[in-house]
Amino acid sequence: MGPRRGAGTISDVEDRYPPSSVADVSAALAAHDYVADEGLATAVYLALALHRPLLLEGEAGVGKTEVAKVLARWTGGELVRLQCYEGLDAAQAVYEWDYARQLLHLRAAEAAGGPVDEDALYAERFLVRRPLLRAIAGAGDGAPPPVLLVDEVDRADDEFEAFLLEILSDYSVTVPELGTFRATVPPVVVLTSNRTRDVHDALKRRCLYHWVEHPDFARELAILASRVPEVPEALARQVAGAVEGLRGFELYKPPGVAETIDWAQALALLGRAGLDAATVDATLGAVLKYREDQERVRSGGLDRVVDAARARA
Repeated sequence: MGPRRGAGTISDVEDRYPPSSVADVSAALAAHDYVADEGLATAVYLALALHRPLLLEGEAGVGKTEVAKVLARWTGGELVRLQCYEGLDAAQAVYEWDYARQLLHLRAAEAAGGPVDEDALYAERFLVRRPLLRAIAGAGDGAPPPVLLVDEVDRADDEFEAFLLEILSDYSVTVPELGTFRATVPPVVVLTSNRTRDVHDALKRRCLYHWVEHPDFARELAILASRVPEVPEALARQVAGAVEGLRGFELYKPPGVAETIDWAQALALLGRAGLDAATVDATLGAVLKYREDQERVRSGGLDRVVDAARARA
């Protein structure tokens, strides 16, 4: 979420990977359309320099997941995403065997009348690499390290979190039938959490940590200029100001950056040049996604939202 890339910018940024300073990280993120504050840029720089996982916490929609996507575009490494959920286990996260192919191999051997080599059933060609194993075994031969995104780790069970900690301690996975896979180059690891529950201290100690705030007015305006340049600047300023005002309400789910972009696009598509109470009321579903939040604003806050927008115009 940042300034549009210009001619020569990308190659200049790629030449500075790995980065030698926080300024390099800020420039690279901006070149790949992400506007980061100094705190986040510093955390990313340290994670890359120290080869440490980076745990990003914050409200939903503040751009945590996007950090990993931008890092993959910048470094050229494969983005390997592990979406966490309750009940996630090693079979979905690390590896499993392709039982269908193993069965076909067994039947083919039996049909040929030859002996069945059970060890051959556990050759690497039958191994299905899930995200953690792909990230650990995926780098090498001069290729850039993969970027492992462990998304919404707070939704996983405690047992899986402990398992994840063990893997991230030495970047290795043991498959009993094949041996141990070790990362020749540690992957770039980004973990995100919406803090639906607290992540255990043991995992936090393994990681660098940064709390991602909602952007302030200036940064949100820069994001809009980057992501939706077709939106007139005057309208973008009002949208950023209105969202800033909405976040001041006692809302169940304050609008994130994605909602700000959606709202600006919707208003531009409708041909609106600015915000008034009727326009806010008609388009509130683009920025607030809970009925209770919409009713709270409609019951007495529409004028407040319009005033906040016009104050930034």
